[in-house]
Amino acid sequence: MAEQSNRLIITITCPDRIGIVHAVTGIITGTGSNIEDSQQFAEPTSNRFFMRIEVTSPLERAALEAAMAPLTDEFSMDLHVYDAAASPPILVLVSRLGHCLNDLLYRQSIGSLGGKIAAVCSNHPDFEPLVKAYGIPFHYLPVSDENRREQEDAILAIGEEHGVELVVLARYMQILSPEMVRQLEGHAINIHHSFLPSFKGGRPYHQAYERGVKLIGATAHYVTSELDEGQIIEQEVTRVDHRATPLQLTAMGRDLECIALARAVEWHLSHRVMISNNKTIVFR
Repeated sequence: MAEQSNRLIITITCPDRIGIVHAVTGIITGTGSNIEDSQQFAEPTSNRFFMRIEVTSPLERAALEAAMAPLTDEFSMDLHVYDAAASPPILVLVSRLGHCLNDLLYRQSIGSLGGKIAAVCSNHPDFEPLVKAYGIPFHYLPVSDENRREQEDAILAIGEEHGVELVVLARYMQILSPEMVRQLEGHAINIHHSFLPSFKGGRPYHQAYERGVKLIGATAHYVTSELDEGQIIEQEVTRVDHRATPLQLTAMGRDLECIALARAVEWHLSHRVMISNNKTIVFR
């Protein structure tokens, strides 16, 4: 048996029909690869099939993808093979609330992020000392109505320079232009400080307090042209009662934001998230 030294991840989406799993696993095992984990889901409303497979293989990533290429025409399949050991570069955008940024930096420092923060951009200089303490480039890019296009071009240029595969809006309090959103579609994750779709806009925890909510939460979602309406990747909630003040709700909410965002980033980087129209399929 050939040495299986390459850990690879295969993702598949296609119209649902009989024989997909048989055909896919047949090619994989025919290459001498071993399937270590396989998850699949057939979505009845869209008649779409989703699959994520982890394998060890004697083949390199490109060779296994080429071996599976005949399936793409036969099943109208969108198929990708990824190196499971890769650490994709990440660009983090932040404004003046640094809890999510700090959490991501710490997770990377202990090896639990699954990617590498290549740079941090901010429209405020506040977190330059924090970011540089981790040895990561910090770019202060102030923005106004007059220079928004130039500022966004600078962000995109920094991402291109570092080969960034994911942009994370870690409480970046600026609305991205439609042009920038189009360039980042499917590759930008935002954290929203509420359990969507409730309490949009400013001071969400004060809104929650005034409504006497019994649950508060945070939502990590993809960035789309519709503000805070992107496909939801993860949501985290905690139960509260009438004793919690707005400040206490805010503190609890920040913890939830960190958890939800970190999970969404990790799942995206490990190719566990697949977009299906207005929602996501997440293989955990």
